[in-house]
Amino acid sequence: MRKRRAVAEINVVPYIDVMLVLLIIFMVTAPMLMQGVEVSLPKADAAPVDNQDSEPLIVSVDAAGALFLNLGGDGKQALELATIRQRVGAVLRRNPDKPVLVWGDEAVAYGRVSRL
Repeated sequence: MRKRRAVAEINVVPYIDVMLVLLIIFMVTAPMLMQGVEVSLPKADAAPVDNQDSEPLIVSVDAAGALFLNLGGDGKQALELATIRQRVGAVLRRNPDKPVLVWGDEAVAYGRVSRL
């Protein structure tokens, strides 16, 4: 009677299962990383913004014309224009390359958003 040699094999099925679960977790959580107030953005033809490593500052103007900033504190609390200018200015003095995005609801007059 001949003895069989044991062949070492790695069972990769559990690793594939773990990889698929991690993929689903990242797909679900990635959209939640974007902060700011939800606004209905108008459709426009524009070139995409270059992807930056740092998180951008987002100034949002909702349908009622209230201003919000995703920097510190509660991002859902309306702020005055002077406060937003002060906070954004302070961040840009420390990091001049930090991107600043302005999201204006389509119901808000363009002039109100452009004055920011």
